Amino acid sequence: MNDVLVALTPGYQPLDVVGPHEVFSVAGALLTRDGGASGYSTRLAAAEVGPVRADSGLGLVATECLPERGPIGTLLVPGGFGVRRAARDAPEFVAWLQRAAPRAERVVSVCTGAFPLAAAGLLDGLAATTHWRWAGQLAAEHPAVDVHEDAMYVRQGRVWTSGGVTAGIDLALALVEADHGPDLAQRIARELLVFVRRPGGQSQFAAPTWDPPARRPSVRAAQDLIHAEPGADLRVPELARRVDMSVRHFTREFTRELGRPPAEYVEQVRVDAARRLLESEPVLVTEAATRCGFGSPETMRRAFLRRLGVAPDHYRRHFAATAS
Repeated sequence: MNDVLVALTPGYQPLDVVGPHEVFSVAGALLTRDGGASGYSTRLAAAEVGPVRADSGLGLVATECLPERGPIGTLLVPGGFGVRRAARDAPEFVAWLQRAAPRAERVVSVCTGAFPLAAAGLLDGLAATTHWRWAGQLAAEHPAVDVHEDAMYVRQGRVWTSGGVTAGIDLALALVEADHGPDLAQRIARELLVFVRRPGGQSQFAAPTWDPPARRPSVRAAQDLIHAEPGADLRVPELARRVDMSVRHFTREFTRELGRPPAEYVEQVRVDAARRLLESEPVLVTEAATRCGFGSPETMRRAFLRRLGVAPDHYRRHFAATAS
């Protein structure tokens, strides 16, 4: 049984707790159904047993006090406004993290849960991430931490950190994948009706996709490259070079695994990324075309017409009108 200890402090973000909890719960149900490996035992702990209030006023019940002895499988610290403040105002919680972390196989934070980990010195010298809104503050307050403000999640050995809120689900799926393989993680995502996979390096702003992970590691590595940075050089020869395959072999294997050739896959990911950018930021079409790797507004216009049946400027105007 994989042990997960969630360390609660008042003012946490409920989704930072419930999202990963449900991932681990469904993992256990599927593993039991398969009659295979044991699942996860998720415990909620706090300074005192009883209800612990979230930012929103929702209460989750801590069934035990923060343990002072014994091994811990995965120590998970959720984020929230209160948790961020606890890094400064609750030295007893920070001290407990310092004592507990050496007993944990993995130390994990979701969202601003990175702040108390950083205050405890557990992120010093490591790359880490947090909610994009608070990444600058984390970097300013803890210069020994290499803050990756746009990453979905970051793994540094046994220490994992994720971006904000729903990124905790992606992190939990990655933990399950590390424990039990990609097939189980994909099944859980489908059960929970969440996006099948978002690589850790993918931007917190990037458009997600329902494409399942490729089984062949080299093709999957190419998938991760595409989703992590749609605006990069993603020409087929460059992708083939990055995964150490010939262009011909790479194209054949990529198409066999994912049902479409690399160039078509890249175009779809770029359209999705540009669509999300136009929805969320007041950018010009020319800027969106550059940032999402199309090279020119005309190339992006043709791709939008093929994929969405509408030009980018019309798409942007529609969502600007909707937002207002």
